[in-house]
Amino acid sequence: MKIRSKSTVLVWSLVWLLLVGMAQAEPPRELGSRLELFVDDYLIERLEGAYLELHQPRSAGVAIRFDQPWEGEFSGFPDIVRDGDTYHMYYRGLGPWKKGEPLVESTCHAVSKDGIHWEKPTADIIELLGSKKNNAVFKGSGFAPFLDTRPGVPHSERLKALKGPPRLQVDIGVRAYSSSDGVHWTRIKDDAVYAGDRLGSIFWSSAEDQYVQYIRSDDKRSGEMIRSISRATSPDFLNWSKFEFMDFGRARPSKEEQLYTVGVTPYFRAPHIYLALAARFLPTKRALTEEQCQALGRHPLGGGCENIADTVFLSTRASDTARIQRTFLEGFVRPGLEPSSWTSRTNYPGKGMLPTDKGEISIYVQRDYGFKSNRMERLVLRTDGFSSIRSPYRGGELLTRLLTFSGKELLLNYSTSAAGSIRVEILDDSGVPVDGFKLADCSELIGDEIERAVRWNQVSDLSPLRGTSVRLRFVLKDADLYSIRFR
Repeated sequence: MKIRSKSTVLVWSLVWLLLVGMAQAEPPRELGSRLELFVDDYLIERLEGAYLELHQPRSAGVAIRFDQPWEGEFSGFPDIVRDGDTYHMYYRGLGPWKKGEPLVESTCHAVSKDGIHWEKPTADIIELLGSKKNNAVFKGSGFAPFLDTRPGVPHSERLKALKGPPRLQVDIGVRAYSSSDGVHWTRIKDDAVYAGDRLGSIFWSSAEDQYVQYIRSDDKRSGEMIRSISRATSPDFLNWSKFEFMDFGRARPSKEEQLYTVGVTPYFRAPHIYLALAARFLPTKRALTEEQCQALGRHPLGGGCENIADTVFLSTRASDTARIQRTFLEGFVRPGLEPSSWTSRTNYPGKGMLPTDKGEISIYVQRDYGFKSNRMERLVLRTDGFSSIRSPYRGGELLTRLLTFSGKELLLNYSTSAAGSIRVEILDDSGVPVDGFKLADCSELIGDEIERAVRWNQVSDLSPLRGTSVRLRFVLKDADLYSIRFR
């Protein structure tokens, strides 16, 4: 037994040395002064007792109701764009929808000064139902707007969009537009910028130095049609590459769980990280009986109580453009208590994650699709609060990968209980604690702050370690760590 025990110890020792050697062989992650979120395993070398936790946003009430005659039960699919102090919401208007009659379909516009309170100003551009007294800016839907942050873009062209062709005219292709005010749009080019009618979420990536677009795509490579996500790029917004399907690894969409819509955006505090909300569409599941469904009084043309959906959270990085990370398979926004939320094609997220108050981010999710109560609900999270490294009361640890930085101090976005705490130790590239930055030197962080500097021996200055390869060891108790940044 002793020989076998010693052999076991020897084997595990060799394995551990091999793992350490592999970790040391990996080049350090160069963070510079960028903010890093814990939405994936990019920084994580090891977790002990702690774990990655997805946080569900809380409701902040109704953002906007689709209650005008040209809107109705099937309006929605909004894109929310922030331009300075102005928030724009563009969405499909579809009403009234009557069997046997042509669709009255439009692209509508709402505006807000805070992303919380919304108005529908009369655009006086498009005639709908015999009048121009409406908030429509285009006939037909299929509109993908964004704020163009590319350096050198004229102020008058900072708002751009791709617009799909009219319904049943897919051969016309997708056109490019620009606007100075978000209401009046001018076509940039007469010809289509690409064929078809698919549109997604578009942005200028400062990290990639190009335009990027993510769209919902029908993946038929397995022999079955599965709704998934693909990506294309453009150097000038007018010439687009071929759309390529994203790699989900083992968490790829399936026949049972498909991704119907997707809104991808660079996170405004860390633009090298792209965050995404998608509608998880489950065509074979239902929660309500047929009797319960009929009693709800849903629009007869809107389907029944199959095809239920919720909102899920995904992420990707400018440094890993072929892959979408589904760190969390759980629902990000659940349907909720209302029976109407368990009907076909509701709970779809809008495109946009925006700061709306101090320490607060807003997202928008559609509720009661197919009902007269059709609306967008606003939900809120703390800044950076999509997910965290969480430790229970008994304690836990996070060890980061090897990294370098260019700032002078380490800032944490964190929350603890009254009994909780966070402390940080800095290790050299051999795993040895650095003198002056050991765990015993670190002042406990207790409280709830978006940005607070870590101190060792009452000093936060990390200049002596700037540019060197280090690891961070976080020791947590009843605490959440949302993001870190060297400044």
